[in-house]
Amino acid sequence: MLSLTGTVGSRSSEDATTYHQKTRRSPSLLQPWVRSLQFWARATDIYLGYKVCQLRVKFVKEKSKQEEIWDQQHEVAADKLYSMCSELGGFFLKIAQIIGKPDLAPTAWVKRLVTLCDRAPPTPFEVVQSVLEEELHANLGELFERFDQSPIGSASIAQVHRARIRGGKSDVAVKVQHPGVQELMMTDIRNLRAFAMFLQNTDVKFDLVSVTTEIEKQVGYEFDFLREADAMQRIHHFLCTNNKRSPVIVPRVISKMTTRRVLLMEFIDGIPITSLGEEMAKRGINPSGRIAAAAKQKILKSLMQAYGQMILKSGFFHADPHPGNIFICKNSEVALLDYGQVKYITDDLRLAYANLMLAIVEESPVKATISLRELGICTSPCADEANELLKLAKTMFDTKLPPGVKALTPFQDDSSLRKLSVQNFPEELFFVLRAVNLLRGLNVGLGINFSCAEEWKPIAEEALSAVRSQTGTRQKSSSRSFIRRLFWRK
Repeated sequence: MLSLTGTVGSRSSEDATTYHQKTRRSPSLLQPWVRSLQFWARATDIYLGYKVCQLRVKFVKEKSKQEEIWDQQHEVAADKLYSMCSELGGFFLKIAQIIGKPDLAPTAWVKRLVTLCDRAPPTPFEVVQSVLEEELHANLGELFERFDQSPIGSASIAQVHRARIRGGKSDVAVKVQHPGVQELMMTDIRNLRAFAMFLQNTDVKFDLVSVTTEIEKQVGYEFDFLREADAMQRIHHFLCTNNKRSPVIVPRVISKMTTRRVLLMEFIDGIPITSLGEEMAKRGINPSGRIAAAAKQKILKSLMQAYGQMILKSGFFHADPHPGNIFICKNSEVALLDYGQVKYITDDLRLAYANLMLAIVEESPVKATISLRELGICTSPCADEANELLKLAKTMFDTKLPPGVKALTPFQDDSSLRKLSVQNFPEELFFVLRAVNLLRGLNVGLGINFSCAEEWKPIAEEALSAVRSQTGTRQKSSSRSFIRRLFWRK
């Protein structure tokens, strides 16, 4: 007998169809043209609110009064943005993850949007059962001895259930794709790209179009769970062979029960990193004390080591380290979950990025300028350009905050991003930028001001040294080959 938590009636194709219709009618799954109208109406309303606020502030001389007006506008916009993301769901939940960060968005936005992460409406169990049986070509009872109806979590593309395979000794996590969501999400992204083009041409001095193009490409990959399974296995193998012990736990894949829309993997028993302080308090540990600080240091060092090695030595990395994808297990071990978003960068970009890390650690404006140009980041000229480029490199690609700064505001008037105006930003670098900024957000959340550049310095030096060694070997080999040809030529 299959053990199911909760009451489950018999499932028929008619029931499944009914549930599909219900999910289609839900606010998060409006038809593409309706979603487009909803998005443009709401986005225009938020944008015009800020333009009106911009005009109001010009007529106010007191700085404190100006800040009060802006704070009020941020509160109003946060409510509107929250409504748009929560009611439309789908891709807009991902947008909430990306922009709802202390160093990227106003405080009012962060407070509202942070509650939306991984809170997509779940697909009804009958529909999940239908997808599983269609993909795995067997009845649920033949596959599992226990299957929890209620999902552990539901995100924009899929939801995860806890289960036990027949004959298995431990639980597994079953990731099942929401039916019919791909077309709607791609519609959302195309609308966002058009809005980004408008903002880039009017208000924001940054190459937003390249960023949204890269997001569109990467999100399209997320619908292929076979690709995700391959990425998990590849990263697991790299981290294990590159270390005596992998710095993070990567769940093992159950390949024989994985398809394009269903992914089975090892169940990780841990708590989300966002619940760490609460869990410590439950155990009588002072979240601000010495023991807690040591645990947090260990957690961040593990993440930094894993990401430094993935980006700088492999070039293939997990590109979505938001708090919902990081679990803390026994002995402060870190589990890195959800490999739907992975990214490969070329050796040229990887090595240019290694040089940039060294330039940041050495506080070298000249080296930072050269490295940014090697990465393909083009900016407009400005006064004291080299020093501003070094500041830009730190703002974008280091996790450490300047002394006395609690949160970066990249687009404020005196920021390097404003002064320089990034005219070209390579699409391939967006997910490096995103990973670094999410890691910075974890630093802020845990109250530890780590510099990824400093942590990654030895890894960057090792990566560059390996290339020099390989180049020297090739040159010697080429010389020996030339000499052999010279003396043995007939």
